[in-house]
This record gives sequence, structure tokens and C-alpha cells, in this order.
Amino acid sequence: MNEVEIAPGIGVASAALRFAFSRSSGPGGQNVNKVSTKAELRVALVDLPPGVSWQARERLTKLAGWRLLEQGERGPELLVVSDSERSQARNRAACLQRLRELLVAAMAEPKVRRKTRPTKGSRERRLESKKRRGEIKRGRSTDGE
Repeated sequence: MNEVEIAPGIGVASAALRFAFSRSSGPGGQNVNKVSTKAELRVALVDLPPGVSWQARERLTKLAGWRLLEQGERGPELLVVSDSERSQARNRAACLQRLRELLVAAMAEPKVRRKTRPTKGSRERRLESKKRRGEIKRGRSTDGE
């Protein structure tokens, strides 16, 4: 079986990647009217390998936004479209690259934010600067001088 690497260390069967081609609206002059260069890549989320955790799949559905189609034949599908290039092969490669970028972003674990409190020194510095600023403003007034 032929595998395509869609993220670092993660491959998917080439049969799971479904490409469709149509006429493009992008650059290409007369070529646009003759050749189907626009590439659409569809991948069902169930076809993603087990190396993609369920947390990453949830992040992927949020990142995908409008690219996530719910009415796919095998459940929710991810749609990636490219018509920026003049050739079908380059648009196909651009679709795969965008899929890789989405997956890499989804697989990155977000850092857990830990609450912190200001240190005693930083509180003192803040109050001292507020006092200095107030003195500067008080010095601007002309109360009978």
C-alpha cells in the first residue's frame, strides 16, 4: 500500500486522499480556460492514522473552520483547495502542504497557563513610579504661585 507523509512521522494511505480537479480562476491566461488546474483535496477524519491523538483531532476541527465538511461519505471531511498555481501538480503539492501545516498546528500541544502573582519588589516599584508621576503632575499646578 502506498503511503503519503502528511506530517512528520505520520503517513496516510494514498487511497484516503481524494483529489478532484476543476477549472481554475487563478493565474494562467488562456491556460485557465483549457486546463483543469484547481485542486481539491478531501480527507475523512476517520482515515487519519492513530498517530493523531483525539485531542489533536479536536484542535484540527477548530483550526479547520469552514474547511470541515460534515456531510462526507465517511463522516466529517477536511477540504483543502488550491488554485494559486498554473499547473495541476503544483496545486496538488500546495494542497498537501496546507494539510501538513494544519496537522502540525493541531498536533502542537498548547502550553498550560499557570497563574502567577506579582512579586513584592514589582509591587513596590509600581507604587513608587505612581508616586513619582503624581509628584510631577502636582508640580504642574499653579495654586497661588
